[in-house]
Amino acid sequence: MCGRYTLYSDPDFLNNHFDLENPEEAMTFKPRYNIAPSQDILAVVQGKKGQRAGFMKWGLVPSWADEPSIGNKMINARSETIHEKPSFKHLINRRRCIICASGFYEWKKEGGRKQPYYIQLPSEQPMMFAGLWDRWEKEGQTLITTTILTTEANSTMKELHHRMPVILNDDRQKHWLDVNSKDTLHKIYKERPSSLHIHPVSMFVNSPQNEGPECIERI
Repeated sequence: MCGRYTLYSDPDFLNNHFDLENPEEAMTFKPRYNIAPSQDILAVVQGKKGQRAGFMKWGLVPSWADEPSIGNKMINARSETIHEKPSFKHLINRRRCIICASGFYEWKKEGGRKQPYYIQLPSEQPMMFAGLWDRWEKEGQTLITTTILTTEANSTMKELHHRMPVILNDDRQKHWLDVNSKDTLHKIYKERPSSLHIHPVSMFVNSPQNEGPECIERI
């Protein structure tokens, strides 16, 4: 599961990493150290001439949903079942996205309490999560929402949780955004970083209202 993450990477990195049609959009995000569901998050989709960056609400609201509150339960999508689930199966071939992150949090029960941990790549380079998005419209209201795909945890992550985000390596990112690319999907779902850096952080991060570098400081 992925229910909280960070994005404080240099916007120039994102502009250089992606072939953005609208590089100015990536420059508008402010460093975040405690991103939570229902908040607007930075994502990248495939445009006509290149990739496009934009903000989406975290928590997928399918276009057919009666009420947007369903998004509170759809912050993650299991990659093993997205081709069968009604909420996701129609999106996999037309509405894929990449969610940009610096790292993410997970909680582990220790001695009667849940200890938060921060997880990032050993290189400290940004992570690119595989995601799906949709547009919901009703009575003049429009929502662009997204969900983060998850997969079985790698050996490092299993110490904390049995699930983790689908983290796309550089070679797979273009394949993921290309909705005509279907043959490699199951390989993408199963790929995981060979290693992750994990360290404990303070309970300060428990509240989504708390922000700043203090959230990721090792204790």
